This record gives sequence, C-alpha cells and structure tokens, in this order.
Amino acid sequence: MTDAKKPMAEANRISSMLNTVLGADRFPVKVDELALEYSRRCFADSPIDTVRGEDLDGFDGLLKANKARSKWLVLYNSATPSEGRKRFTIAHEFGHYILHRHQQDLFECGDDDIETGDNNERDIEAEADLFASTLLMPLDDFRRQVDGQPISFDLLGHCADRYGVSLTAAALRWTEIAPKRASLVARRDDHMLWAKSNKAAFRSGAYFATRKNTIELPHDALAHSYNAFDIADTRTGRAQSWFAREPASMPITEMTRVAGQYDYTLTLLLLPEAEWQGARHDDEEPEEDTYDRFIRNGQYPVRK
Repeated sequence: MTDAKKPMAEANRISSMLNTVLGADRFPVKVDELALEYSRRCFADSPIDTVRGEDLDGFDGLLKANKARSKWLVLYNSATPSEGRKRFTIAHEFGHYILHRHQQDLFECGDDDIETGDNNERDIEAEADLFASTLLMPLDDFRRQVDGQPISFDLLGHCADRYGVSLTAAALRWTEIAPKRASLVARRDDHMLWAKSNKAAFRSGAYFATRKNTIELPHDALAHSYNAFDIADTRTGRAQSWFAREPASMPITEMTRVAGQYDYTLTLLLLPEAEWQGARHDDEEPEEDTYDRFIRNGQYPVRK
C-alpha cells in the first residue's frame, strides 16, 4: 500500500520542474504533452501512453489502465466547446494518475466531478481538481497577476487567457486567495446550478446548499431575469438579500458575467469580514468547525 500523495505538493513539484526547464513565463501548460512525457520519465513501467479526445457519452474525462496495468489511457470529451475545460479535464485525469492510480484501474469523471468540484462526496475527485488547478494556475504566479488590482471579471478573464482555462476555473482559483469572504454562483433560468464559497465565507455561514435544495436567485439579484434590462455588471447592495443571517448593515458586491460556452451566468459575491458569530451559551462546549472536520479527514466540503 503506497502512502497517499498530497495534491498540492505533487502539482507544485511538477511546477518547480517546469519553471527550471521552461522559465516562469511558460503558460499555458501543455498538459497533454506533460502527462505523456512526465509519466514516461518517472513511471516508465506504467506510463500514460495516449491522451486524446473522443465524443464521450455521459462523462467529461476518463483514465483507464490496460489489463497488464503497463499503460494508461486519458480521454477527454472532444464535444466540449471550451478549450479551457478540455485542458482542465486532462489535468484532472493526470491528477488521478499521479495520486490515485494504485487505488483503481478506471476513473470515469462526469460534469460534477471536474472543475467545480461539486461531487465532493468522493474526495478523490476534489483532490484531482486541486491538483489540476494548482498545476495549471500556480498560486505564486496567479498572485502576481491579481495582487494590487481590484477584482473584476475582466481581470479574471486575463487569468483565464494566461493559463488557458475557463473563466469559471480562474474565478474559483481567485476565491481561494480572496482577501475577504467570497462566493461564486453559477445560475441558469434564475436558479443556482452550483455555488462555492471560500473558507472565510463558509465559516461565517455565507454559503448555499445547492446539492440538497433547488435555490432560486434573489429577485433583486443583478443576474436575475427580473433585472434583465440593468446594463450594469457590478452592483453593491444588502447582504441579507443573499444571506438572511447577515446583519442588516452588511453590504455585498455582486459581479456578473455570462459564461457563454457553458450556457450559464456566473455571479461573484464579495462580502466584508463577518462582524458577528453565532450565539453560544457560556456553558456549551464549542462545536467543531465543519470545514476543519472535512479537511482533517482529507476531504474538501461542498461549499454551497
């Protein structure tokens, strides 16, 4: 039984090698070529032999070993319109190869498993996503692109172009380093498809349970069809419109942008630091933070 590998550590190790060989200004990562070459050099007895696109039915990516486990195949859905999505899918399957190939011979990854990490009941999918985002968008370089600049979808679009990923992937990456609370929401037909909050927002209760509930956008949300004639793409309003437990005085900034290739709209929600914590009686034992419990168990909670 091999020791479990850490997604960020493995991706950062490969990134350091790429920096040494290619220099820091080496983006976007040619992840298909990387997967082939790296596996052949480092795991010659069982390398990735083929990376190719096919019209896959029902899932976005696949990693499969042959019967002898002497070769591995990576497939991605060639019907996917987004080249950034394809690159992320290949990186996701490469992550399974690096991290999980000793656990099973076949990985079939659907829409909920890749990029948004929405299917976090299987922590290996979250780990493959973390590997992919770290490999394609190393945080040191990502910070250099955004530090000192006000966040906007135009800035995130620059990051998406630099790393050859989708706007969604770049926005999710930014929420990980956001200086305050942030949540990214994808909506279609005025309902949330999925939502991800960063650690600060999650801990304060600013998240959406999209896996358990069908959630309509607030009627006064900038992205709601009720406001279709509002030409603005950024607006500041009351946080209670989105999160009922927030103080009445708490502001929230909404930014919205259509993710055309995915046929949904992204809304980035930005909140100041939380001004309050949930009430607790003095004689109560403090409850273990849900986020910390998931992380300790090697899982990444669905920040809904």
